[in-house]
Amino acid sequence: MDRQPLTRGTPPGPRVTTQDLDASPLRRRRHAVAGVLSAALVGIGALAGCSSGQSASSVASQAASAVAKGASAAASAASALASAAGGAGSALASVAGGAGSALASVEARASEAVSSASSAVAGIKGGLDAKGDVTVGAVTTGTDNKEQVQLTVTNHGQQTYRYVIQVNFTDESGKVVDATAVTVQDLAAGQSVQAAARSNRELSGTVKAEVANAIRY
Repeated sequence: MDRQPLTRGTPPGPRVTTQDLDASPLRRRRHAVAGVLSAALVGIGALAGCSSGQSASSVASQAASAVAKGASAAASAASALASAAGGAGSALASVAGGAGSALASVEARASEAVSSASSAVAGIKGGLDAKGDVTVGAVTTGTDNKEQVQLTVTNHGQQTYRYVIQVNFTDESGKVVDATAVTVQDLAAGQSVQAAARSNRELSGTVKAEVANAIRY
């Protein structure tokens, strides 16, 4: 019996199967095609729905109308908002203007009071400086809500004198907010007397008092 010699040939190559054809790139393409077909079916269904009820042109017309109405409502809202903002700005400007006018009025009255008190002192001819004869107490608020302060006037001279004293009321910053003039009649030498200085109007905040000027004559 003849024996055929054994030979080592090249191993057979891999077999190509249907599974191999369904590789990742091809699978992605199939999925994409399926997606396109699904979208097409959905579109066809939508068109069918339109044709069963309304025409596509009618639906488009209604959609455009709704969009136009929405845009008009948005424009109206924007206009109302702008109008409200303008009104708020005008109101704010009016309040600021009113506050400015009130502040100017307060400053004008303070200036007028200082001028009047200064004139009362300046009107004394031949008087002597007497600020050293006057001491100032604490400022209190009276029953009429006006500020008042007690002055102690002591005649350090050698004869009887009359006094005219200018008292300034100041705020925390030292700004003069009111002023008044106090008169003391015929104070004998070496004697002391109490006198009250009262503000011309109600003052707010922390108020202090100081002797701006004092004359004895």
